[in-house]
Amino acid sequence: MEKEVIELIASTLEVDKKSISKDTDLLNDLDVESLDLVDLVTAFEDKYSVEIADKDIKDLHTVGDIVSYIKKRQDEA
Repeated sequence: MEKEVIELIASTLEVDKKSISKDTDLLNDLDVESLDLVDLVTAFEDKYSVEIADKDIKDLHTVGDIVSYIKKRQDEA
């Protein structure tokens, strides 16, 4: 799933996927702005059929955080 998340981030933000790893911080490393974040959240929700609560978005800093969150939400479903 990590590879898919990285590819989705790269595609959505139009950045080289080679510059993204599990430890990549969306805000500090990729300069993700609020509109970009909305696009990413929507893409994750569509791809993985999960709902990402607005209150949880602030805790999703790295690619690893996103992967863990999505896995947890899928396990709860």
